[in-house]
Amino acid sequence: MDRHYILFDTPERDELYPFTHTRPVADIRTGILTIREKWEKWLETGPLSSFTAEYLQAKFPLQKAPPGTVTVLLNGHLLPSADLVGTISAMEPGQELYKNGRLLAKLISGDDFFAPATLVRLEFEGDIRRVDRPWDIVQHNDAALRDDFALLTKGRKSAPVSPTNQVVNPEQIFLEPGARVECSVLNAATGPIYIGKNAEVMEGNLVRGPFAMGEGAVLKMGSRIYGATTLGPRCVAGGEIKNTVFFAHSNKGHDGYLGDAVIGEWCNLGANTSCSNMKNNAREVRIWMEAKQEYWSAGTKCGVLMGDFSRCGINTMFNTGTVVGVSCNVFGGNFPPKYLPSFSWGGAGLTDRYRLEEALRDADAWMRLKGAGLQEADREILTRIFRG
Repeated sequence: MDRHYILFDTPERDELYPFTHTRPVADIRTGILTIREKWEKWLETGPLSSFTAEYLQAKFPLQKAPPGTVTVLLNGHLLPSADLVGTISAMEPGQELYKNGRLLAKLISGDDFFAPATLVRLEFEGDIRRVDRPWDIVQHNDAALRDDFALLTKGRKSAPVSPTNQVVNPEQIFLEPGARVECSVLNAATGPIYIGKNAEVMEGNLVRGPFAMGEGAVLKMGSRIYGATTLGPRCVAGGEIKNTVFFAHSNKGHDGYLGDAVIGEWCNLGANTSCSNMKNNAREVRIWMEAKQEYWSAGTKCGVLMGDFSRCGINTMFNTGTVVGVSCNVFGGNFPPKYLPSFSWGGAGLTDRYRLEEALRDADAWMRLKGAGLQEADREILTRIFRG
């Protein structure tokens, strides 16, 4: 019987704010691909839909199972692996899979996910990786980059690397068609390097793997990139970057340091923006969890966590573990607060709030710079976040 796959958010999705304000969990990027894209590649199936927060479903519609198929519900926090995919593929309708008391997957007939049913509970014995907290995105990025590189390049041949470059371990360097890399140092001895379709590495860059650039991304001249770093599709990056994930369409085009950070979509970091990723006393970094209204430990290293449509002015300085919500406009010469709620306006001593119509106008303007535009579903999502 054919299977219909759906990725579901768990109630813990709010622990991934600000990133899940604007997307299902499965649309978080770690490694080269989003979680959704990983499952689609592993399962060799078409686009998977999500069961997520109601206000997001217009943009991310739920596709119900066609008649005569079995619905397979997959936990959207999970990164797929050969062991996990193999176990789920062998499951029968009426079975559910758990690990340490947490649901990983279940197979049901019909579309009523909450209908009472007697399911056979299985326990998964293998290891799993999950994205449950914002800092998991970068803490998993090294392993996820290596896994995605192997998945995307298996049985394929890289486009040729220009002889103007100095390369180390060329077997672990892969260029998609249309990628351009000139006069740079690519060191894949420490991890693979993946350059996506029509992406460009300008002259004079120092790149140390694992590193990935999505389709149409640009790495500007003279940048210093340490693994594990991901530039999502159509991102622009420059300066010094280490262990950072850019989701898509975002810019850090100039000098400044970014480390152990996560930058959402449609963001812009002004020239010389820098973030601290480690406290001077080397103690744990504590992150404000918006949904819980309390601080949680993120380990000893964590940089800025910035939600979609947020921007900062030139010379902005972010303290260790700063959380920037959705659609913030940050500027000023001093450190902004370590937590900026969505639609914040200003910097140190922040008291103002972005007006909704101006925030929507500016978000649309930034999207149009990259050939897109704010859609009605985006407006509704941002309005819902603004109104709380």
